[in-house]
Amino acid sequence: MCGIVAIVSYRSDSPPVDRGELRRVRDHMQARGPDAAGEWISDDAMAAMGHRRLSIIDLSDAGTQPMIDADRGTVIVFNGEIYNYLELRRRLEN
Repeated sequence: MCGIVAIVSYRSDSPPVDRGELRRVRDHMQARGPDAAGEWISDDAMAAMGHRRLSIIDLSDAGTQPMIDADRGTVIVFNGEIYNYLELRRRLEN
């Protein structure tokens, strides 16, 4: 099972996210995700997400997280793999 961390500085007078803190928390979960590590910090440094990856189905780098859609500016971190992805793909293509 993967490891996920998120830090949000939700008040305007809150300090920005500390990259070192994000990495320490993320890497403390290395046993949950020994295969890869990733991080994302917003441009204003008020939100951040980190991920430790345990590869089960997709062993490629395509499963690296956080996943970022540069066109929309959307960032996601999630736990798990979609085991019925082939069936879902067929349904979406139809």
